Amino acid sequence: MENQNNDNQINIELSEEIAEGIFSNLAIITHSNTEFVLDFIRVMPGVPKAKVKSRIILTPEHAKRLMHAMQDNIEKFEAANGRIKTQEEPSGFPMNFGGPTAQA
Repeated sequence: MENQNNDNQINIELSEEIAEGIFSNLAIITHSNTEFVLDFIRVMPGVPKAKVKSRIILTPEHAKRLMHAMQDNIEKFEAANGRIKTQEEPSGFPMNFGGPTAQA
């Protein structure tokens, strides 16, 4: 007899294109009373304009679940790999990419 405990399983399909992922080095989060909007952006050095590469829209409940899932995964990562070092930027987000200033 087959096991019937598959009621809570979801079959998730991941296409090759989506599996490649999209690199982002900046995220902007905005919200209204009904949704959270996460914009993932790629900022390139020397390029004055950046494009939103992906936008994810979540309900407030799902945003909170995502926050807890991220927090849990970061704790597990740090337990295995050591503390993630972050550099606090006083004026918003970094624009120098941590490298030397270019000279012509």
